[in-house]
Amino acid sequence: MKAIQVDKVGGELKLVELEIPNPPAGWVRIKIRACGVCHSDSMMLTGLWPATAYPRIPGHEVAGVIDALGEGVHLWKVGQPVGVGWYGGHCGECIACRRGNFVYCRYAKISGFTQDGGYAEYMVTPKESLALIPDGLPFEEAGPLMCAGVTTFNALRHSGAMPGDLVAIQAIGGLGHLAVQFASRAGYRTVAISRGKEAEALSLKLGAHAYLDSDAVDAAAELQKMGGATVILSTAPSGKAMSGMIDGLGDGGLLLVIGAAGDPIQVAPAQLIGRQKEIKGWYSGIATDSEDTMNFSALTGVRPMIETYPLEQAPEAYARMMSGKATFRVVLNIS
Repeated sequence: MKAIQVDKVGGELKLVELEIPNPPAGWVRIKIRACGVCHSDSMMLTGLWPATAYPRIPGHEVAGVIDALGEGVHLWKVGQPVGVGWYGGHCGECIACRRGNFVYCRYAKISGFTQDGGYAEYMVTPKESLALIPDGLPFEEAGPLMCAGVTTFNALRHSGAMPGDLVAIQAIGGLGHLAVQFASRAGYRTVAISRGKEAEALSLKLGAHAYLDSDAVDAAAELQKMGGATVILSTAPSGKAMSGMIDGLGDGGLLLVIGAAGDPIQVAPAQLIGRQKEIKGWYSGIATDSEDTMNFSALTGVRPMIETYPLEQAPEAYARMMSGKATFRVVLNIS
């Protein structure tokens, strides 16, 4: 099979020929049809979050068809369309797993990090990592929902916001353009916030009820004029930008952080105490969360905006994603 490998920290994405892997007991083999190119893939390439071993095949936004079953796999069938995300399985023995909190597993399997991922024609993965792709959702669009999609959808549905509540989405990029769609279709009064006027028309088209240009107005003050946000979902890669949103929260409001920023969020205790405001991080989800994300997307028409490349052009696709100039999500078409 053809695959894209990284042979060391700091190594290049190289096209190689490998034997098609056979699934061990409890695992399945997937014939991959598409795989998203996510910014998190860079952590394996650069060593910020290194693989357990190299060479390693990246990719954790996988969509394809079950091709073979390992021993002991009974409920999944050959031919079923499935996705695999960052969550690649859990140990079942650590304290988090014993309490049923599989997303916190101390020895979590991670697609493209602890086991080979989706930049390939085939991959093997534990059965618990599988999410069934619903009818009508193309593989190229299902892939990004396995990471960017589940992260935003799952964060919003666990935020405590109710239909009609004011929910703001900060930064309209690869995560934010999906978050706006999920928020508006879930019945929230959705405000999109980004820098400049360029994202306004798209945000409104995606379903936002209002748009705030943070270069032109004090976005937090504008949210207060609207009554204060129940939830601000921040996808911004900037702790400073997130810090500026705290005063936009209403009473008991929540700043929900999913943007991976390197600089700190700065907040004065008094900003939180008087109105019982909160700051909370959120981390994707397990396979059933991904399945819920895709089902909701298929039902309501939520779709990622994508650019596609063939597998052989993975280095170009990765460079395009890292440039920040792509149309939100980059996907390898492997069919």
